[in-house]
Amino acid sequence: MGKKRIIKKAGGDNSASARALARIPKKKIAAGTLNILATFNNTILTLCDTKGNTLIAASSGAIGFKGSRKSTPFAAAKVGEIIGDKANQMGMKDANVVIRGIGAGRESALRSFAGKGISITKISDLTPVPHNGPRAPKPRRV
Repeated sequence: MGKKRIIKKAGGDNSASARALARIPKKKIAAGTLNILATFNNTILTLCDTKGNTLIAASSGAIGFKGSRKSTPFAAAKVGEIIGDKANQMGMKDANVVIRGIGAGRESALRSFAGKGISITKISDLTPVPHNGPRAPKPRRV
């Protein structure tokens, strides 16, 4: 019959988030902009300075979530916490937030980022909306 093989999974999200917190820019900033891109498949957060230069970027796929778990509000909250921790270590006090997309992680990413002690000065929703969109498909013939 042979031996039974048991496969043990490694630690989980803790090692990925610790690895993500290891790389922090040495630049100190007081204010900046947080861009949240929430799609149906992923949630991407980008922290920029006031001029728009990217300082930090993180996504739910980059911290270890795979497949359909990347698009969950829980994964977006984890990304928001990581970006919030990095922003605190850089000395950020307040941030403008720009939200794009209609994914599930829009609100939870913002809540977890704001929960790290950074005051939100402005929230703007710049989700692209088509005026007419592409040409509709022709009617189906049965």
